[in-house]
Amino acid sequence: MAEVVLDKVNKEYENGFHAVQDLSIDIADGEFIVLVGPSGCGKSTALRMIAGLEDISSGTLTIGDRVVNTLASRERDIAMVFQSYALYPHMTVADNIAYGLKIRRMDKGEVEKRVKRAADMLELGPLLDRKPKQLSGGQRQRVAMGRAIVREPKVFLMDEPLSNLDAKLRVQMRAEIAQVQRDLNVTTIYVTHDQTEAMTMGDRVALMKAGVLQQLGAPQHLYDHPDNIFVAGFIGSPPMNMALATIDRTGSGVTVSFGGTTIEVPASVTAERPALASYAGRQVAVGLRSEDMEDAALARDAGRPRLGTRVALTEALGSEIVVHFPVDAPRVVTEDTKALEEDAGTEDVPTTHTGNVWVASFTPRSRVRPGDEVQIAIDAERLHYFDPDTGLAIRD
Repeated sequence: MAEVVLDKVNKEYENGFHAVQDLSIDIADGEFIVLVGPSGCGKSTALRMIAGLEDISSGTLTIGDRVVNTLASRERDIAMVFQSYALYPHMTVADNIAYGLKIRRMDKGEVEKRVKRAADMLELGPLLDRKPKQLSGGQRQRVAMGRAIVREPKVFLMDEPLSNLDAKLRVQMRAEIAQVQRDLNVTTIYVTHDQTEAMTMGDRVALMKAGVLQQLGAPQHLYDHPDNIFVAGFIGSPPMNMALATIDRTGSGVTVSFGGTTIEVPASVTAERPALASYAGRQVAVGLRSEDMEDAALARDAGRPRLGTRVALTEALGSEIVVHFPVDAPRVVTEDTKALEEDAGTEDVPTTHTGNVWVASFTPRSRVRPGDEVQIAIDAERLHYFDPDTGLAIRD
């Protein structure tokens, strides 16, 4: 095992493109950290610099007690699992797993012991004599994992290893990779575009945008306490609902108005976000997760503030009903929201509605249908507030 430290690491190409900017992350021994973000955000470039496949323009990279900026990949004691399985088609599973050890001229008995251990861990024992063409996608990915495991490296690097698998296999392999990492307790750096993988697998998540680290922390912390609009919109499925709202003072308190309703901001929220009062008379961007709303007819707390609207669309998923509805409040349009739309591929999709449409998750006991007038109860303590100019969360 080894600690990995990136200290103001940069990657700037000869054409002037700055792919990674002042990236600083301390990764502890045995930690599983996920680099996540949209395509082109610099996450894979950062991983390739750690692997020694890209030169570092400036900054310091330390693995264990060694600065490795100028060391070749083979001298860094790392093992990498790529998006493509990169298996040798003419070799058996056992030979593919053992290949890296054999070229190092490791003792035959030690090779067999390591291959058996990896095969048992990944449930590949019955497949050791097969060729890659006889394996499913998930089995091939396990072989690629096995090839990395037998190296017994200080650090595992994984570059979108599940992107070629179907949805069901991805769920299964997510759990298996996380379990293997816990069993081996090896420092692991995992790159993905899928925020669900990031949320379910990592001890911590590093979200990047345009080469810049946006937020680093435990997955639930990013979900509950996003530092800016981009983090709020990228982490979570469905994305956080957002609208422009107006802040006002009322005596010693603060209110927020949007969607035809005025909500008294709870004292617990103003205590956590003292800067909110300074926005009195100004617009802010408010955000609310789908699960923080419910059908007011079934609300457990009758005193919760409500939004009146007409249901546009419902999706019955068994465990919940996803309800789409318009909110009479302007959409939040910033560079961050544009980047999120571009990543989702929706920036050029023509809208079939006007205004701002939100999504709520209702209990299946709700009987709302498209076209119904409905009152939606919202949890005022769960509203998020952002400065629409800077995109930053309004806190201190």
